[in-house]
Amino acid sequence: MRIAVLDDDLLLLEQIKGTLECHHHVCHTFADGGSLLKALRHDTFDLLIVDWHLPDMEGTEVVQTVRDMSGMQLPILFITRRNDERDVIEALSRGADDFMSKPLRMGELVARTTALLRRAYPESMGARMAFGAYSFDADKRSLSVHGQPIELKNREYELALFMFRNAGRLLSRTHLREAVWGDGAETPSRSLDTHMSRLRTKLELTEDNGYTISAIYGMGYRLDPVGASTLQRPPVQQRSAATETLSG
Repeated sequence: MRIAVLDDDLLLLEQIKGTLECHHHVCHTFADGGSLLKALRHDTFDLLIVDWHLPDMEGTEVVQTVRDMSGMQLPILFITRRNDERDVIEALSRGADDFMSKPLRMGELVARTTALLRRAYPESMGARMAFGAYSFDADKRSLSVHGQPIELKNREYELALFMFRNAGRLLSRTHLREAVWGDGAETPSRSLDTHMSRLRTKLELTEDNGYTISAIYGMGYRLDPVGASTLQRPPVQQRSAATETLSG
């Protein structure tokens, strides 16, 4: 999974990054709220870990702005040295899904992130998955449409599986390249577009088959179930000091 960590403690950032990457996550770090919010203009993540006190704004403001931008699906773990009950209530009421007090225990951090990801993306945990006419067997690396097997190359299969596991989510181009080609892979942008075009044709991603795929300018791609294409689209942004950072 792709995780963004926001904290102005650079040593802690590296510790969290190392721990999460040891558990096969891709971790991106940010030292101030503005940097994360700007990144979210063109990038997507599976989970956010956010510190309370930041050099440019409060973490609660970052969380609220992310919720205004992205809705409620994206899981957010709040971390802070504050552990009063009122602080926990404020963090959760502003949109965080879970709360941890510093100093962090890395084993607990991994357990909490795993639980949040499992609840947010249950389709990512199974070996056999059915999405209407589309059936995957992850163990056999096979895909069938209306019971008919579809021949796919390795990257095409990985991309199809990732898109269906995240149906309804907007996924950035970088997110997709990291998930399918690997962290740090210097894959030409045209290669992703070519693979998407092939999937659209080979899988007959049309309204008749229940799923359509859309290219979102400046961001990436989204696979939508027909009739549910607007369920997880971001709501209209509410202007705030943090939101102003995005337009600056």
